[in-house]
Amino acid sequence: MAAPTLLVRGRSIEVRSTLVMGVVNASQNSFSDAGRYRTLDDRLRLADALVAAGADVIDVGGQSAITGLPETDAAEERDSVVPIVEWIAERHPDVLVSVDTYKPLVAEAVIAAGASIINDVSGLLYPQIATLCAAAQIALVVMHTRARPKTSLQDPDFYADVAADVVDFLAERMRHAEQLGVPRESIILDPGPDFGKTPHQTIEVMRRLGDVRALGRPVLLAISRKDFLGAITSTAPAQRGPATLAALAHFAVEPGNIVRVHDVAGAVDVVKTIDVLTGRAEVRADYQLPDRLRHEPSSDRR
Repeated sequence: MAAPTLLVRGRSIEVRSTLVMGVVNASQNSFSDAGRYRTLDDRLRLADALVAAGADVIDVGGQSAITGLPETDAAEERDSVVPIVEWIAERHPDVLVSVDTYKPLVAEAVIAAGASIINDVSGLLYPQIATLCAAAQIALVVMHTRARPKTSLQDPDFYADVAADVVDFLAERMRHAEQLGVPRESIILDPGPDFGKTPHQTIEVMRRLGDVRALGRPVLLAISRKDFLGAITSTAPAQRGPATLAALAHFAVEPGNIVRVHDVAGAVDVVKTIDVLTGRAEVRADYQLPDRLRHEPSSDRR
């Protein structure tokens, strides 16, 4: 299958490998970092560190996906993410800025601030999101979910065939976005790991990811520290780093991915390794590893 291309603000990007998306949470209620980055300065330093580690995309979110909590007020969400978007867009113009939102008020503001991707985790609950993306010529993430944001759907009997439901939903939502003016080349598809799915259902979707790839668009894999990995490894979110990188290595063998991770440096190393082992990149025939990389420095060495 040919590598898909992504059209963003007139720029065509061939996703022939895996793009690494770093995460900046502007919410105090993140399931994975528990409000570790509490101030704007903390979040800006994190964004700089993620870019330095090799992130191709930075995804900024102002509302936690944790269920059982009320939705964040749209104006509050806007005010928390716009300064971060402006900072990254001005300081790192080669890095794509994504914003995790489904609210038109927020989307309109962050697009004006320089965002290149709207990461809509609602399954296009508000069609205005698509029209805003179309007008600005930016990319749109369409995610599979059968649950409204901030609500839980954990029913093992809900889907007759969960993987088929994901493909059918994404194909229909993609057609709808196109009708609203978003070019197919500007659409990214997200199978929605853990969103409206039990761990078993998410794993079923991940096993049949080729069916999503067959729709011909880049696939966003928001797998970092997710519950399905906790179900596999019996670990809490902060201990799911190795499982996240293992899943990334599995999926990165195929081209056309955007992987959303907290450990950008680790993900970049995985992608580089997979690219060489699959022949998408090379190590020069005359390359000699320098001594500084052959041995760990010793504290006893004088």
